[in-house]
Amino acid sequence: MSDFYGDEHRALQDQFDSRRLADLLQAGFIAGEIDDNSKAFIESRDMFFLSTIDQNGNPTVSYKGGNPGFVRVVDSKTIAFPFYDGNGMFYSWGNIAGNAKVGMLFIDFIKPNRLRVQGSAKVDMNDDLMMNYPEAQGIVRVTVEAAWPNCPRYVHRYEKVKTSRYVPQKTCDTPLAGWKRIDIVQDALPAADQGKAAQAGGLVSVEEWFGKVAEGSEEA
Repeated sequence: MSDFYGDEHRALQDQFDSRRLADLLQAGFIAGEIDDNSKAFIESRDMFFLSTIDQNGNPTVSYKGGNPGFVRVVDSKTIAFPFYDGNGMFYSWGNIAGNAKVGMLFIDFIKPNRLRVQGSAKVDMNDDLMMNYPEAQGIVRVTVEAAWPNCPRYVHRYEKVKTSRYVPQKTCDTPLAGWKRIDIVQDALPAADQGKAAQAGGLVSVEEWFGKVAEGSEEA
């Protein structure tokens, strides 16, 4: 990873007298694969942030959540996770289809710790891991190019209150997403979701749904 830093990074490192420190961090902490400690940390997480790049070169970041262990370290160079039902934009998936470069940020908010991963991703709807993830629409496999821990000093301490009821489980049916009950989206829903709002409690207005979001309702 001799090209890990570019001219812009080096200019800033020289401006703030941190080139020696940057070289030390690259040599001692930035790895080209996932070691056992990083594997244990990644597989203990129930969420992470995924960055992708769109067709115009714009970066974007999305939150990905699931049960602890929904992200798997298949081997030292490969990380896998599912794409679940979303809002129909397929933004991250589409970005990956056009530009495989991704970034991943894993955080522990209880005992502050974080790990960054960079690599190249691809999505497969016929991946062997599909059977392990109920309702997965595709499996993402990331080929790791760089992984390193980040200083945890600015990570605020939070405790988990409850697992989202929308995370697919093998033991029960997943509730219909709250926003799929909004009246004005009914005609735009995929065929598989048409008519489900009636069984899920009926239609709601946009204002009602945002009200549920504001109050932290599980129905949002």
